[in-house]
Amino acid sequence: MRATTELGIASVGIFSKEDRFTQHRYKADQAFLVGADKSPVGAYLDINSIIQTAKRNGVDAIHPGYGLLSENPNFARACAENGIVFVGPTVEQLITFGDKTKARELAIKAGVPVVPGTDGPVSTYEEARSFIEGMDVGYPVIIKAAHGGGGRGMRVVRSAEELEENFKRASSEALSAFGNGEVFIEHYVDQPRHIEVQILGDGRGNVVHLYDRDCSV
Repeated sequence: MRATTELGIASVGIFSKEDRFTQHRYKADQAFLVGADKSPVGAYLDINSIIQTAKRNGVDAIHPGYGLLSENPNFARACAENGIVFVGPTVEQLITFGDKTKARELAIKAGVPVVPGTDGPVSTYEEARSFIEGMDVGYPVIIKAAHGGGGRGMRVVRSAEELEENFKRASSEALSAFGNGEVFIEHYVDQPRHIEVQILGDGRGNVVHLYDRDCSV
């Protein structure tokens, strides 16, 4: 909103009923209630309500922020179908990288080393237990949301006794945070260093990287 103000572009915010007094509503030039009959999180996952609000108010582009619908290819596709620019990756990129299991497959195909884990999403506790018992490295493992990030829908499991409850919790949290309860399992690396290289592209073939950063801190 600050950037759009500096560029002379009007900004429109959305808010759930519970967020009607939060600061971002008043920083926008206009702000509208979405998902009035939904939960606080459900309101921000309501693609139809958000798109209709944007169309009614002549919105040209949507910046999805982070979390919630920011990695949802269905939302990016809905924007494109309604003539609204999605400020972010393409639908194809979101399908590949929004689904962590597909991103993992791509990494393996490209020869990038990965930690031992499931080839795809795991849908039941029994399936999870069977996979872990067949792993050479075994426990500890980490259960991770397949369609989200930011630490949501993640549970570390250090023994078989902890598996069932943590599997249910991770799946439930993933469903409420990202609208999809699919999870996958990887061997847990204790005390790792989390190094990222962030890449920006303008969709016209111009791509730069922002060097590396240590997200462990």
